[in-house]
Amino acid sequence: MFKKISFRVVIGLSATVLLLSACADGNEEAENDVSPDLEDAIENVSAEAAPEAIEPHKDLNQDPVPLEMERDGTDVYINMTAQITDIEIDKGYTYKAWTFNGEAPGPLVVVNEGDTIHFTLDNMDPAIPHSMDFHAVHAAPDKGFADVAPNEEGTFVYDANSPGVFMYHCGTDPVLSHVANGMHGVIIVQPEDGYPTDDEVDQEYVIVQNEWYQYNDLDDMTNNEPSQVVFSAKALEDGQPNTNGTVSALKDEPLTAKVGDKVRFYINNVGPNEVSSFHVIGTIMDDVYLDGHPDNHLTGMQTVMLPASGGAVVEFTVKEAGTYKFVTHQFNHVQKGAAGVLEVTE
Repeated sequence: MFKKISFRVVIGLSATVLLLSACADGNEEAENDVSPDLEDAIENVSAEAAPEAIEPHKDLNQDPVPLEMERDGTDVYINMTAQITDIEIDKGYTYKAWTFNGEAPGPLVVVNEGDTIHFTLDNMDPAIPHSMDFHAVHAAPDKGFADVAPNEEGTFVYDANSPGVFMYHCGTDPVLSHVANGMHGVIIVQPEDGYPTDDEVDQEYVIVQNEWYQYNDLDDMTNNEPSQVVFSAKALEDGQPNTNGTVSALKDEPLTAKVGDKVRFYINNVGPNEVSSFHVIGTIMDDVYLDGHPDNHLTGMQTVMLPASGGAVVEFTVKEAGTYKFVTHQFNHVQKGAAGVLEVTE
C-alpha cells in the first residue's frame, strides 16, 4: 500500500507523443509547479526528424552508479539514479541509453515478502523527467510513480506484499520511449515461505530479456521490429555475471553448472513490445512458477511463454556435461541476439 511521499517532483506531464525527443510537453493542469530547469528542458527538447541525441545528452556519458540498499528489519532503503550512459549493445554499436544506475537493464533489486520499500530516485538527467513504476507494489500511479524533474530527487514508500519476479520501469510519458531507451529492470520479492523446491536447487541465476530499436526513434519503437533482442544476467551474489543487455553478453560470459545440478532461473521479459518463448535446449523444465509466485506451479514444461513484463521462476536438471543454450523459441529473435549459454561440467 502506498503510504507517504516527500519529494520535489513534476506531476502531470502530458502524454503527447514526440517522435524522437521522448520528452513530454508541460501540462497546464499539472498539480505542482514546473521547475525552471524542467521548463527549460521542455522548451529545448522538441520533436526532431533525425535520431540524434538531444542537445543536453550529446556529450553526456555518466559513469554507472552502484545501487544503494540498506535493511533495517523489514524496512529496506533503496537509492537509484536515472542517468544517461553509453552502452555497447553490439560490437562497434554504442547506444546512448537512458538508464537506471548506468545499467540497461537496470540493477537487480531483491526484497522479501512483507518488506516496506523506502525508494529514492535521483534524476541525474539534465533534461528529461523520469519516474519509477514497480510492478511489485500497490500504489496510486499519479502519486507513487510520479515524475521526478531533472536534477531533483523523489522519495516514495511502498509495501511489498506479493512474492514474484516483477518488472520495474520508468513510467514517464511517453512510456515506450523511456522503456525502449533502456529504463527497465527486475525486482524480485522473495516469498515468505520460500518455494517448495528450494532445498533441491544447486545453482540460481537472474536472466532478463529486452529489445533495442533505432536510437531514440519513437516511430521505429512503435511500428517496427526490434533491431536487437538480447539476454542479460543480473548478479544475485558476488562473483556472478552482471551484464547489460548486449547481443553476446551471455555467450561471452556463460553461466555455469555441474552435472546433476538443479538450476533455477529467475527470468523476466521486460520487452517493451515482444513476447518471449523461453526455452532451454537439451532439457525439460521440472518446475515453473509463473510470475514467480509459489501458487502458480507448473511441471514438465518445454517452453514458458512470457508476455512483455512477464516473469517466471524456471527450474531444470542438467544430466550430462556440455553446452546448453537458452533462447526464446521465436528464432527470428535468436538471430538478433536472444541466446545465452549454460556450460555444464563434470
